[in-house]
Amino acid sequence: MTFESTSRSSVDEVNGMKVSELASRTGVPASTVRFYDAEGLLPARRSSSGYRLFDDEAVDRLDFIGTAKRLGLPLPEIRRLLDPWEHGLCSDVQGELAPLLDRHLADTEERIGQLREFAARLRRAQHKLVAIDRDGPCDPSCAFLGEEHPPTTNLMALPLASASDGPVIACTLDGSERIERADRWRSALTAVVARVAIPHGVRLTLEPAVTRLAELAELAAAESGCCSFFDISLHFGDPPAMEVRAPSDALALVHELFGEPEA
Repeated sequence: MTFESTSRSSVDEVNGMKVSELASRTGVPASTVRFYDAEGLLPARRSSSGYRLFDDEAVDRLDFIGTAKRLGLPLPEIRRLLDPWEHGLCSDVQGELAPLLDRHLADTEERIGQLREFAARLRRAQHKLVAIDRDGPCDPSCAFLGEEHPPTTNLMALPLASASDGPVIACTLDGSERIERADRWRSALTAVVARVAIPHGVRLTLEPAVTRLAELAELAAAESGCCSFFDISLHFGDPPAMEVRAPSDALALVHELFGEPEA
């Protein structure tokens, strides 16, 4: 009986790829493969030894997911596309994908317009900065370097803006990476049972028996690495909790990623 069980296990594993093998074949990180499996985007079967096993079809599925990610689609939209991709006709996928691309294209063109306006503001600031010839301290007009038409308010009546030594509000992830990170937070934060406002942020209370603390810790470390303006701390109490803080001008980003405090 032992010999037969071992043989079945060996046959199972020969007929499927483990996570590491699929990751090596496709170039997709093993952690991402496991995440897609947990989210139901890349179903795996289990060997008698408990290993995740994937068929050759998983390679094409990962290619499709990767293409959708590069188009900026979040995981819920990719999940909608996978069913017609796997079970339907190409025209079914086209019918689902076309309106999504229309919407994302419109959003992207709007962002491009905003970035062009911002680039023009930076150029104006550069030109005005070069033109300044002053040995004394800055005056209030320095606060309007990037403005095309400075306000008509009496500048001398305004207080001087103080320089900030806080972290830069910026993220080092590209578009598809930010989408995936947001999807991973959305999945991990299903364990949140309450959100309350705290100074400069929000406190998330988690289910007492939450089993995703390791995942939250990993995400918090990754987030601090790419978005250093976030201050994230985990509290392993009963119940466990997570606190997220950011500078006041980034508080909207905290609420967008981690949820609004409850009234």
